[in-house]
Amino acid sequence: MSEQKNPKKTPVVMQVIPELGAGGAEQGCIDMAAALVRSGAKALVVSHGGSRAHEVARAGGIHIQMPVHSKNPVVMMQNTARLKKLIKTHDVDIVHARSRAPAWSCYNACKGTRARYMTTCHAPYNIHSDIKRFYNSSIARGERVIAISHYVADYLRENYRIDNRDIRVIPRGIALDRFHPTAVTPERLIKLSRDWRIPDGASIILLPGRLTRWKGHHVLIEAMADLARKDIFCVIIGSDQGRAAYRRELEEDITVRGLEGRIRIVDHCNDMPAAYMLTTVVVSASTDPEGFGRVPVEAQAMGRPIVATDHGGARETIIRGETGWLVPPGDAQSLKAALEEALSLSPTQRAILATRSMAHIAAHFTIDRMADETLNVYAELLAEKYTGTGYLHRPEQTGPLNLRTAAE
Repeated sequence: MSEQKNPKKTPVVMQVIPELGAGGAEQGCIDMAAALVRSGAKALVVSHGGSRAHEVARAGGIHIQMPVHSKNPVVMMQNTARLKKLIKTHDVDIVHARSRAPAWSCYNACKGTRARYMTTCHAPYNIHSDIKRFYNSSIARGERVIAISHYVADYLRENYRIDNRDIRVIPRGIALDRFHPTAVTPERLIKLSRDWRIPDGASIILLPGRLTRWKGHHVLIEAMADLARKDIFCVIIGSDQGRAAYRRELEEDITVRGLEGRIRIVDHCNDMPAAYMLTTVVVSASTDPEGFGRVPVEAQAMGRPIVATDHGGARETIIRGETGWLVPPGDAQSLKAALEEALSLSPTQRAILATRSMAHIAAHFTIDRMADETLNVYAELLAEKYTGTGYLHRPEQTGPLNLRTAAE
């Protein structure tokens, strides 16, 4: 029997994520809090906190601190009780889990309540054992499961037998008002160029991404050595996040190959749009497939040539031969060849590529599109909750469904 609807009730959506720091999942959570508020809903975000927690309040949402980052079974059980209390206190309609550990707590907290449970799967998590498979399954138990790419959706279908009707592929979106060439002032470019001590007249190759082995830094360093061009300067942006030994390994590799003056590792960059604007070619050299990958999308939005590895989400965000290059993972020679092609583009060819790239991103990978499609998923669940019938978003519809009227 369906629940009696209450048209006057403000929809309440509670997103749960481990922490609110840097990262695509965290950005999407904050963006959706803002979109929910704009749609007339109440937005709750539960996390352990982090440098960006204040952005939830700035967007009009409510942030609640809780140790949902913990994988300790006892803490996870305690989180279940805490979340269940929040569901009842705020009369939560939808609980949206964005990571595996908190997903277990959310899944169990929704039992015996009126709240609907959904998840977002951000990556193809490794499955090394039956125990790992079971642990990962929390993200696949949602009444709706958002996959951030078709690659991730295939992973879910192959490993967890999710019905196609319950999967929604919604790519991440970026803010075009921030990631656009006209949004970057000359002063920002000058400052960043000075901070990085970039040699005058050098072509710049940029690899953004935290310092972890699977990001492919060694592959780029080898390709740089093989290029043997002194007019190229490479910047690797990324914190080692405690992996000091790996950073030393990279620095030793740079030294052994005689590239000390041509490659610089920068811990962090607070102005990525300016970083892209300074760049001649952007590289994403991940040796393991990424669920989505923001770097190729951001680079294209800024009109910059992108060379990425030919697997995972990059295949869905780069138009091969039109907006960028896709090369085999771990193949320094192929990466070198693609870099040579990108570096040899004439001004006219670069302008054509930039136009194609920017149009491609504007059509498919914006925050507005991601928010609209996610709001549609919320509306489906609200309609099912209050009417007992689905409210599926039809391809011909444009814009988000109204959360307040979804149950009417």
